[in-house]
Amino acid sequence: CFFILGLRVTVLLTSSLMVLGAGLRCVPVSDLEIRKKLIHGGQLLNGLAGPTVMNAAPFLSTTWFSPDERATATAIASLLNYLGCAGAFLVGPLVVPPPNGTAHLLGLSSAQHIKDRIEAVLYAEFGMVSLIFSAALAYFPSRPPFPPSVAAASQRLSYRRSFCRLLSNFRFLMIALAYAIPLGVFSGWSGVLDLILTPIHVSQVDAGWIGFWSVVGGCVVGIAMARFADFIRGMLKFILLLLLSGATLASTWFTLTCLTTVTHLPLTTATLYTSCILLGIFLNSSVPIFFELFVETVYPVPEGISCGVVTFLSNVFMGVLLFFLTFYHTEFSWFNWCLPGSCLLSLLLILCFRESYDRLYLDVVVSV
Repeated sequence: CFFILGLRVTVLLTSSLMVLGAGLRCVPVSDLEIRKKLIHGGQLLNGLAGPTVMNAAPFLSTTWFSPDERATATAIASLLNYLGCAGAFLVGPLVVPPPNGTAHLLGLSSAQHIKDRIEAVLYAEFGMVSLIFSAALAYFPSRPPFPPSVAAASQRLSYRRSFCRLLSNFRFLMIALAYAIPLGVFSGWSGVLDLILTPIHVSQVDAGWIGFWSVVGGCVVGIAMARFADFIRGMLKFILLLLLSGATLASTWFTLTCLTTVTHLPLTTATLYTSCILLGIFLNSSVPIFFELFVETVYPVPEGISCGVVTFLSNVFMGVLLFFLTFYHTEFSWFNWCLPGSCLLSLLLILCFRESYDRLYLDVVVSV
């Protein structure tokens, strides 16, 4: 869509889908079945807008920023989406109380109280999405007056040739799996973090704060790492090795801590917070670095196509994991072990990966 319609039209189309989806969830219908269908329809429209939100960052940074600013711009644009996820960790526990948190209310009153709070969240989300759409409609140009780099003005491959190039590029498939497996597993794991921590007597509110700080920390570290990559070019593989090594150690620490009856490691609030937050920091901060490495590896394939493929793969792995969770939901030790296993596999793939910087080479050579 970016390549054909341009950035402005794509963003307006995406934000309009989000407005319509958020609005459908707020329609006051008394019939429960109709309300359920409207909510599912709204979620579907919101999901259709997801690829733009997740994949626009590398295209935006290439179109608007010079080579020594691209990684930082990609990090800011991609990680702002994660800040929304961080807010979701807090909104759920703090705004909508769990059923046992309203036990002092009687039967129908308790259910009605929770229903009112959920509707308040839905109305607030609709308002925020409408505001974003209005801002994009008022001012959101597709490109700057002059290209900031040679790569920004260069011709890209067609869709058909791009997919053929990606599927035949073994190096791209290697780093695509290195990204999709751990990030997909982590997304599924963090989505049910409150269920995973319940058996070890961690409340829903504490689980929300753990998720919040892990995402916020990942955003801060990710932007710092991206800025470092802009200052010292050609270090993307090295940065990923550091981040994935830290993620492997942090996930192993958390998994062993949860098996306290076997490992006898201290199970405290401090250890749980530290291991979970470190895991989130290392994995979330790797996202913009991966995106930049994808684009450099497969250039002149359009940024939206390469990042869209790896995002799709990540969602596939997350979906498969959550599918198994529907059958094995009484005990979560297997789910926890998926984390260090996926991080270690990704680390090995990056170790074997031979990096190249085709887009950066074009900018440097032609500029000189």
